[in-house]
This record gives sequence, C-alpha cells and structure tokens, in this order.
Amino acid sequence: MSARVLSAKDPGARREAGQLLRSGGIVAFPTETVYGLGANAFDPEAVARVFAVKARPSLDPLIVHLADASDADRVARADDPRVARLAARFWPGPLTLVLPRRPGVPDIVTAGLDTVAIRVPDHEDALALLREAGTPLAAPSANPFGYVSPTTARHVADLLGDSVDLVLDGGPCRVGVESTVLSLVGPAVILRPGGVSRERLERELGTPLAVTGSAERPRAPGQLLRHYATRTPLRILDGPAAVLPPPGGRVGLLAFRAAPGGSGWAVVEVLAPDGRATTAAARLFAALRRLDAAGLDAILAEPCDEGGLGLAIMDRLRRCAARSGEPPQPLP
Repeated sequence: MSARVLSAKDPGARREAGQLLRSGGIVAFPTETVYGLGANAFDPEAVARVFAVKARPSLDPLIVHLADASDADRVARADDPRVARLAARFWPGPLTLVLPRRPGVPDIVTAGLDTVAIRVPDHEDALALLREAGTPLAAPSANPFGYVSPTTARHVADLLGDSVDLVLDGGPCRVGVESTVLSLVGPAVILRPGGVSRERLERELGTPLAVTGSAERPRAPGQLLRHYATRTPLRILDGPAAVLPPPGGRVGLLAFRAAPGGSGWAVVEVLAPDGRATTAAARLFAALRRLDAAGLDAILAEPCDEGGLGLAIMDRLRRCAARSGEPPQPLP
C-alpha cells in the first residue's frame, strides 16, 4: 500500500503530523537538502521504528533537526563560541554540527556516541513542522538505507509505502544533497561534504579544514563506504565521456554539462546544462533514480570539479560506485 501524502502547506496536515510525532509516530517531511524521516528525538521507541523502516544499521547516528538555533542546548553542549558564529552565518541551512551530547538524548539517536549531530533546516515547511511538533526531530533521509536519497514526496511514497504514518509534500528539494557535517569536538573537521562548501566554512572559521574519508564505525551520517547507491553498478569515468559507450549491454551515462555525440548510449542524464554545481547537486539524486529504473547493465558517470558543491557531488558518486571489499577512495 502507498503512504498517505498530504500537502505540507495545509495547516490541518501539519497539525496531524505534529500530533503523530508527539504520540510516537514517524513522518516524512521536506527539507532544503533531501526528504527526512522524522521521529521525536527524545522517544527511543519512535526512533527505533525509523531505524526499522529504513533497515538502517544501529551504528549509524542520526541528525537531530531543530526549529531554531536557541534549541541547540536541549540536545547538545553548545557553549563553544564556534557554534554561535557558524549558526549565525549558516542556520537555517545545510550545515550539521557535531557537538558533545546532553545526557537526555537517547543512545539510539547517537549510536551510543558521546556526541550528537544537530542542524536547523532551511525550509519553511520543515520549520513549521518542528514548531508544531514542539520537539527536536531525529531524521535521516526518508529512503531504504544505502539507496539514493529522496528529493520529492513521490520518491518517499514509492520507496517506503505505508510503513510511514504520513508524508508531507513540500515539492522538490532545492539543494538536493545532504548537509555538510562539521565536527566541533576538538579541531574542526568535515565528516561529510554537503550543501555548505568547505571553502565557505574555511572563510568563516579562518582555518583550513580536513575532510575525513569513510569509516566502518561512523562518527556522523553518510560516512559508510557504500551509501547513496543505485542498484545498477555505477563507475566514475576519468574525464568527459567518449562519443560512444563501451561495447556490451545497455549502458547509461550521467553527464555533467552536455550529452556526448553518438547514439549508442541507452539513456543519458545531464546534470547541469548551465555548468553550475548548484544545478548538478539539485538534480543528482533524481537523475540517478531515473537511470537506475531504466533497465541498464551499467551506469557511467562523468566527474566534476571538486571545488564548492562539487566536493559533495563527487563524495556521493564515490560512495555510489563503491563495492564491498573496496578500499575507501580518498577525498582531496
């Protein structure tokens, strides 16, 4: 059966969603990055249901979403002056901060770690839901674990069906890749590239930032080697695609700026005809889903420059391309 999908603009739908969350339900909702699957962050049974619906391993922590930066102290020790500085600059927005947790945050949310990941989403429907619920929401992406993240309500309904109590439809996500995760436990380090670029964070903090690679025991969401993945095998090319695909089978192409000449490709998806990384990021997951549904034997992906949002795009493609037993590919 399909999930119930209601407009996120409907006050009645928001009231129902808020009541569901307060009573232990789970609700999918839009953010500027991807759709999230939310539960009351202080209700371990509701959070456990999120893990079960996604088939998410319990070692992978969740991000806690807040209605306002002033709520950070409810779940984290946020007295580090860097928190206020970054919150003033990037919240609401696609930046997640990893901080020491408060004792009241259930272990299941943090995967037993002594840190918690928090952010304020930059989406009016998400903020309205958080205010209606009256509680921080623990919310990973609203899809089966490891698969391509959802950027529309229809993606959520197709993937999770009636295992979700309600889906709020707020239209397509405008950023299209998950938030940047920045640890402030000790020296600042990027645990996951995302919607706020490394360059912008470095300018704000006045220091170079390292980017960590994959981890068998994640310190934040999105650190597992294989993630954001299609079922169809994907390989990243060394440069622009050739005119014709390699022989054998139906091969699709994820092109960055323009489709190559020739007619041998079974399907071609162009991420950014305008050459902008922001356009490519917003279209990435939807394009991967279409390629995955096209009955292909393989997907080839053109790389993009890794400046700005390009770092997050290439991070997602590397994790999509990874196979069990492969060593992690380093980030620049």
